[in-house]
Amino acid sequence: MSTARSFAVEILTEWGIEERLDDIRLCVSELATNAVLHGVPPGREFCLCLVLDVPFVRVEVVDSGDGQPRVLDQNAEDTGGRGLFLTSALSDDFGVTSRVPGKTVWAVFKTGSVAAPAE
Repeated sequence: MSTARSFAVEILTEWGIEERLDDIRLCVSELATNAVLHGVPPGREFCLCLVLDVPFVRVEVVDSGDGQPRVLDQNAEDTGGRGLFLTSALSDDFGVTSRVPGKTVWAVFKTGSVAAPAE
């Protein structure tokens, strides 16, 4: 998921967003990983979108797979299944919107002041 993380950091840097960069990068990685592991049927891909609506950044990962992701109760002994838990904990809002086919898993982050995007 390094490509998704790099893309997000590049766009956020262009937008002048430094605050919460680590939180957003981690959630992009988790959502993209979930899309690849659980949401993308063979032969298909996912789409990562970043939307700036000052002072909010919305991360969207769209896939064409069936099923609805859900945040699992965490057990200290679990070795996986923490991606959506982390995303829901780090973001200011989080959810899933059904599509045909598939779904959009999204997270919203409130950021501080945003510099003007680079020309």
